[in-house]
Amino acid sequence: MAAAVQKNGMKPLSNGNSLVATHEVQDIELSGYQVDQVYGGTPDVYSSSNVTQCKDLAAQDVTLDGDVPTSEAAPKIETSQCEEPEIDIVINNVVCSFSLRCHLNLREIALHGINVEYRRENGMITMKLRRPYTTASIWSSGKVTCTGATSELQAKIAARRFARLLQKLGFNVRFNNYRVVNVLGTCCMPFAIKINLFSERHKEADYEPELHPGVTYKLKNPKATLKIFSTGSVTVTAPSVADVQAAIEYIYPLVYEFRKERSAEDMAAIQASKKRRLWGGTEEVIQDPVYVKEEEEESEGDEGANQTDTATD
Repeated sequence: MAAAVQKNGMKPLSNGNSLVATHEVQDIELSGYQVDQVYGGTPDVYSSSNVTQCKDLAAQDVTLDGDVPTSEAAPKIETSQCEEPEIDIVINNVVCSFSLRCHLNLREIALHGINVEYRRENGMITMKLRRPYTTASIWSSGKVTCTGATSELQAKIAARRFARLLQKLGFNVRFNNYRVVNVLGTCCMPFAIKINLFSERHKEADYEPELHPGVTYKLKNPKATLKIFSTGSVTVTAPSVADVQAAIEYIYPLVYEFRKERSAEDMAAIQASKKRRLWGGTEEVIQDPVYVKEEEEESEGDEGANQTDTATD
């Protein structure tokens, strides 16, 4: 079969247009057609036997006079090589707030509630849930802030459960003004980043290596704040999960220009941060390996100085 495909590689449409045109060999009038125009052989005229032989050769992908087979002339391109690498975004914390529209007696909640802690100096009570694992800060005015959820759905479920627990204690609560305040997400780029050159090129980037090992990049649309580290780790703070994803999609082509290969120290720092997250660390601290090495050298220097003072005494 002969096929004429559009040059831009688009797939054939289902409405039957002429992007792909196929014709059977036997339907083409071949009288007087020269063989050398197709296979490059000696001039001859096609007959009915020639048509049958042509169909058999096309089916077996056989070449004549050293021609290259179709499969070798146009090798298939693997789609996996053209696809962009997938980046996993991990949502670490979702903060939400809501109002109960009633006055709460914090002392009564501390005496009769479960999993509560009364912080009188702050004028608030902290209450915890096991499923989902969240913590609520409750004020006497009826305002509640819930932290610790890993999705917006979990945050909504936890907020309603806190309201139900307070209702069972005898308060006339009404669940109102619920909203997601803040979302913290992290991801790891498949490469390391030259943050010095990145901060010099982009004016929105704020890099103070003496104060923080990462670059602070603020976006206005979507509204988000990103912390970019030389290891390729990126921490995003945004008002919603959708904004976190949009911020990472925006920053990826910008940091891709300043990519570099990861060193052994970078890989060790990434593995250490993953272990801390898997072992239930509440806060994921991502440090630059250069600063970690400097801190270790300073601590070794302090120990050596202490040993020298002891020997002198």
